[in-house]
Amino acid sequence: NPLRIVTCLSLPAKLNPEAVSDRPVIGILTQIVSDEEMKPFGRTYIPSSYVKFIESGGSRVMAIRLTLKTTEYEKIFSNINGLLLIGGAADLETSDFARVAKIFYRLALMANDAGDYFPIWGTCMGMQLLTVLVAGEDLLERTSAENIAMPLDLTPEASSSRMFEGFPDNLMKALTYEPLTGNFHNYGVAVKTFQENEKLQSFFSLLSTNVAENGVRFVSTIEGKTHPFYGVQWHPEVNRFQWNIRLNFPHSAHAVHLSSLLAEFFVNEGRRSLHHFDNPEEEASSLIYNNTPVYAGNFTAYEQLYFF
Repeated sequence: NPLRIVTCLSLPAKLNPEAVSDRPVIGILTQIVSDEEMKPFGRTYIPSSYVKFIESGGSRVMAIRLTLKTTEYEKIFSNINGLLLIGGAADLETSDFARVAKIFYRLALMANDAGDYFPIWGTCMGMQLLTVLVAGEDLLERTSAENIAMPLDLTPEASSSRMFEGFPDNLMKALTYEPLTGNFHNYGVAVKTFQENEKLQSFFSLLSTNVAENGVRFVSTIEGKTHPFYGVQWHPEVNRFQWNIRLNFPHSAHAVHLSSLLAEFFVNEGRRSLHHFDNPEEEASSLIYNNTPVYAGNFTAYEQLYFF
């Protein structure tokens, strides 16, 4: 049908100016091993659930070790399209995890201010660390929500946020009354502390809150007002990629959809970064495909772990 051919050819060949990289690489900072059972395998690790979370959004993953020089981190920063700070247990001011995260945070701050887009996502302790980096001090207090799945108490800012912008109405509604977010933390930032801290208040929009077991209302979702920095006190990756029956991982259809949309959202933020490797060989050798995960379901709450 000639008419159909003409119609197809007449479609505007216009690229989305925000989607600049179709081969993104997100860096994941390795976490310090704190559990005795894991120490024989390595000093640092990444649960495979975080890797799958990023890959499911359409990105490759580079594991970033904690033993490199600052100049090496600067080089890595110029290669990758975003950074994920994962959960775990480490000192938020003195650990190697905090030290390396601070290097990337400062680089990302300067880059974004100069128009060089670079997103950061923090999950659980990763979000806590983002608040320490922005506030310049540790403002955490006890906000126990250990092994609990909860809905989110969304703030008015959630509806105009970048993070939730593409969410269908039915999922946004489900977020407020279905237990879609898995919580596994003992500490957090109280909403009162957040609201009274000028640095946090001016840097982040508060998108959701929750109430801890001890009655403290804590910050559960944030995003940078002018910087593409995002934090969740809960764990979106477990909804699709962790299955330990003793833990309250949300696995409903809405929970899976939530996890999928957030992974795609963050990777799409990474697509806006123009950073890239100098050559295909360097890129290939840097990706986590070169590492093999260890089955850990018989001695941890994780199915698989990468050790470094």
